[in-house]
Order: sequence, then C-alpha cells, then structure tokens
Amino acid sequence: MTSDATHGRIAEAFARVPRERFLPMAERQNALDNVPLSIGRGQTNSQPSTVADMLRLLDPQPGETVLDLGSGSGWTSMLLAVLVGPTGRVLGVERHPELVESSRAAIEAVIAESADRETFADVAIHEAVPGALGLPAEAPFDRILVSAGAESLPDQLVDQLAVGATMVIPVAGEMLRVVRGGPGSDGLTITRHGRYRFVPLISE
Repeated sequence: MTSDATHGRIAEAFARVPRERFLPMAERQNALDNVPLSIGRGQTNSQPSTVADMLRLLDPQPGETVLDLGSGSGWTSMLLAVLVGPTGRVLGVERHPELVESSRAAIEAVIAESADRETFADVAIHEAVPGALGLPAEAPFDRILVSAGAESLPDQLVDQLAVGATMVIPVAGEMLRVVRGGPGSDGLTITRHGRYRFVPLISE
C-alpha cells in the first residue's frame, strides 16, 4: 500500500520534528523510547511506531489539507506539516484547552528554530466544539487522522471526507483505513490493519 518513497518521507518527518519538544519536561528524557508518554489531562503522546504506522496508512501528499483529530501534544500535526509541505494545510483539533495552548507553543518553537521553516505547511490547532467531531465548517478534507478510539465509525467524520479522500481511525480497538470513493456511506472502502489501544474519542 505504501511505497519506499512514502517510508522515506515519513522517516524525514520524524527526523525534522523532535518528539521531545512536544513532551512535558519530566517526560523528555524518554522521548526516544517506543512507548506512549503522558502529556497530562489523561492524554498521551502516542508510541512512535504507532504514529508511523498511521502515517503510512494515511499517506498524506504535498498540497493536501489534513484534519488531525485528537492532536494532543501537537507532534502529529507537525509531522503532517512536513508531509503535506508549504502548499498544504494542517488543522488540529484538541478537547483540552491546556493542550491546545502547549501544542501551539511547541509548534511555534519548532518552526521558529527550523532553518527551513518555509517548507512546513500552515498548522492551526483548534479547541474542539462540544457536541461536534472534527471541523465541519472547514470540510471537506483530503485526509483525516484520528488519534482516539471510536466505538463505531463516526458518520460526522465520514461526511467531512472529500470524494477520494482517506481517513485512518481506530474503531473498537482496530485500525481502519477508510477511503471515500463516492457520496454517502455506500461509497466507502474500509480495510483493517491490526489492533491498537487509544484514549476514547469524545465529542461532548
């Protein structure tokens, strides 16, 4: 499903976006460990191998607009900003105001310190709207990455996919890759890619 070029682009993104910058000070010494790390508010910075798996399934391309739902520390949003490049856009959504603020600060710091900051996409982190999933007003999206586990595939998010677009989302503990081939749920192609554990997806 993913080419050597995609693997290379993801490796480059990991090299350019240091995980430790998106972690609380107490966790930064563990940044290179392949484990989820606490970022407060009961949330985690996902295990790097899981993030890499999800990005390979998502396969974001230069110039695309991506929704990063459950953006947490902001690390995945920044990785996506490398992958879609300066002609792309990344919109993160996070429920916890404290994480919205800390992720914005981390993203700004990484961009400011980068020698090639003009190669990143524009990144905006939004505080989640109670009762809504994603950012319906900004839809449709070319890619949607969901870093929280749903019990079933949310229609609200499917509706925010452009035709031909891809969503990667853990549902009932299983990683799904959802491709919207046409309007409505009848046009979905869903493939399954192993079991993972995530914090729950919440919309209230």
